[in-house]
Amino acid sequence: MAALVSRLRLLLLLLPLSAAPALGQPSPRPMMVVAAPTLQPDPAPAPRLRRPDAGRLQELRGRREFQYEEDATQPEQSAWDAFWARVRDAVGNWLVSRSYNHFWRWIFYALFVIAGVFIVLRLLEIDFTAMLGRSPRRAPLAYDTMAENIHEVDFTTRLAEAEAAGNWRLAVRLGYLQLLKTLADGGLIQWQPDKTNHAYLVELPAAGPLRGAFREATRQFEYVWYGELALTAPLYAQVRAGHQALRAQLGHPYSTTSR
Repeated sequence: MAALVSRLRLLLLLLPLSAAPALGQPSPRPMMVVAAPTLQPDPAPAPRLRRPDAGRLQELRGRREFQYEEDATQPEQSAWDAFWARVRDAVGNWLVSRSYNHFWRWIFYALFVIAGVFIVLRLLEIDFTAMLGRSPRRAPLAYDTMAENIHEVDFTTRLAEAEAAGNWRLAVRLGYLQLLKTLADGGLIQWQPDKTNHAYLVELPAAGPLRGAFREATRQFEYVWYGELALTAPLYAQVRAGHQALRAQLGHPYSTTSR
């Protein structure tokens, strides 16, 4: 019993020490509570929501630059489109290949240069075959055309024979040579056996219809003689009428018979 009483006294002595603050530590300050500020209502009028025009929106939606989504489904190609797609791919791969860059590119450049020179020569009406030292291919005739002299040919007889035989090609040649003789007799050209037809064309005066008419007659003759254009009797009649009209301009009237 005495032991219990001593323990109670010891406990009562320890309680005030545990409740008191620790030595050297300040006592906590009371926390101050600050009231939150009260927001005043905005006296300005409420903003009005702006909406774009529906037509303008539809126009913008239809523009390509505003199409941000791509269709994942590709349209099915036809056989023709697929063929050309393969051709384009093959040509593109070939153009970036080593063989093209080191060989074929220079071949194409050379072909372009040759084509350009040929076009310039044709525009200047220069005989390209004569520059190469070649003579146009001629069909065999009943007489030697290389040795013929327009001042010695009997055009009336020769034309009548060619027309009677239906040899329209030879008749066109004789009619053209007859034009050259008429021009030479009038002093408009200086005839020489080795001259080209376009050289005679340059000698004619630029003013007036004479050069244009002779240029057309020369074109027809070269198509028929060198190009071997097939002629019929009606087509030959048109060519012959042009020859006779040109001779009439030079003061040589004609009749139904060849002169």
